[in-house]
Amino acid sequence: MTAPNHSYAHGADLTPLLGDTIGANLDRAVARWPEREALVDLPTGRRWTYARFGADVDRLAGALLGSGVRKGDRVGIWAVNRAEWVLVQYATARIGAIMVNINPAYRAHELSYVLRQAGVSFLFASLAHKSSDYRAMVERVRGECPALRETVYFGDPSWDALLARTAGDLRPEPLSCDEPVNIQYTSGTTGFPKGATLSHHNILNNGYFVGEMIAYTERDRICVPVPFYHCFGMVMGNLAATSHGACIVIPAPSFDPAATLRAVQDERCTSLYGVPTMFIAELNLPDFASYDLSSLRTGIMAGSPCPVEVMKRVVTEMNMAEVSICYGMTETSPVSTQTRRDDDLERRTGTVGRVMPHVEVKIVDPATGLTVERGTAGELCTRGYGVMLGYW
Repeated sequence: MTAPNHSYAHGADLTPLLGDTIGANLDRAVARWPEREALVDLPTGRRWTYARFGADVDRLAGALLGSGVRKGDRVGIWAVNRAEWVLVQYATARIGAIMVNINPAYRAHELSYVLRQAGVSFLFASLAHKSSDYRAMVERVRGECPALRETVYFGDPSWDALLARTAGDLRPEPLSCDEPVNIQYTSGTTGFPKGATLSHHNILNNGYFVGEMIAYTERDRICVPVPFYHCFGMVMGNLAATSHGACIVIPAPSFDPAATLRAVQDERCTSLYGVPTMFIAELNLPDFASYDLSSLRTGIMAGSPCPVEVMKRVVTEMNMAEVSICYGMTETSPVSTQTRRDDDLERRTGTVGRVMPHVEVKIVDPATGLTVERGTAGELCTRGYGVMLGYW
């Protein structure tokens, strides 16, 4: 037991945790909202209803089975934001493969490390972005990665060739929501990055409850300029959307402040994500006032503390009266604390919110492990459904 003045809190909520796999949860959304938009890729002008998205996920899942990918196999994805990234996320989950997120900024030696450490056998990649030639880097490290059997590039004939394959009589193996579905490499500040291994239960529930805290419904349209390779994009963005029947809007392959505001305006987005520097870049555009942002009501700011003046401008000038601050780490899937819609501005800028439903947090003295009194600095500990299965 902890004393009333100790730094311990737990998130009480009558809403039960989801017991679905990610594929089963997507099936639920497809059945309920088949004609609503699920995904909009603005750079390519492509759109998916939930019915089409579900069908394309199934087609890709079948193609992966037909390519020899099985439950538990590691499938890497090394790419900037685009619709195919989202399809791969759900197709790998559908068949029980473990998707390995690879930072698009990685150089060849970092790519080689992750491919070898995770034992990636099948890789999806962009062709190129900015100064990076992904195909050249893959070819450079292929000899160092004996497990890697095949690489498929987005926007390339290899993608079309993959989709032409079928599963035949093969069917996905039975899945449990507690099985691994994702590896995200994190840190690296004390050596090589570590692969946090996350389950369906971990990330589906985290995305769902993040969405619950800002009252997502099937009427929401979420502009996601943050990278998919990070939990912010694929969990708080994609899984929060599909678990509520909302729409994912991709404004650009990587962050572009003007493209982001144009996406909000043209797609009538109700929610916008970003780290504080993204919001600052948007607010500082010379023609910022010319964008119609009246459709916005909420969004998420995370990654670093938000200056109070920036938050005030986001609320008043971007119409994001219900904007939320989230805090967590990759190892906790990621969000442990989040501000609520009715929190005042001081709490939204001076704190990282309250503990999430079904989660416990405490602050301990790192030397003794004992819970400290409120107001005392210490180490944050998190317990609950979001804690990773372990490092790969």
